[in-house]
Amino acid sequence: MTEQKLQKLKYPIGHFDCPNNISAQHIESWISILEHFPTRLENLVKNLTNDQLDTVYRPDGWTIRQVIHHLSDSHHHSYTRFKWTLTEDKPVIKAYFEDRWAELIDSKTAPIEISLLHLKAVHAKLVYLLKGLSEENLNKYFIHPETQSEVVLKKNVGIYAWHSNHHYSHIENLMQQNNWI
Repeated sequence: MTEQKLQKLKYPIGHFDCPNNISAQHIESWISILEHFPTRLENLVKNLTNDQLDTVYRPDGWTIRQVIHHLSDSHHHSYTRFKWTLTEDKPVIKAYFEDRWAELIDSKTAPIEISLLHLKAVHAKLVYLLKGLSEENLNKYFIHPETQSEVVLKKNVGIYAWHSNHHYSHIENLMQQNNWI
């Protein structure tokens, strides 16, 4: 497989491209993506068999099941990061080894319904929180320990909207490639 084709499988919608000036319209659009994502994902995967769920979306990639559980884990972390940032002064967030989490038994074998329900709950809480944030709150930031970069909350809204669509595309592309939809 060529490197170009592998990159397209890894990043089917490209990397997150944050606008220099994040407008209220950007925030509103990203919140809408987050609000509707759990239902979109559930509708996409609801008829998949266990064999289909255990299919990798690219060589050396995760299975659909692992992607769904990863989304639940990752978005739970994101929600917590928002709360830390809103209640602490420039917190250094806790990073985690997502690749190791994906290898744990719950990510490899648990029914996807667990994470689909979790995503619905986490996104409902996150969206409710985000819709109530002021511009001042959206300009607060946390420090990412791996890069020592400051991540502004309004950018983080966009990152997780992108993250939702990024992994949705992994699953959808595999399903189209295999004529499952």
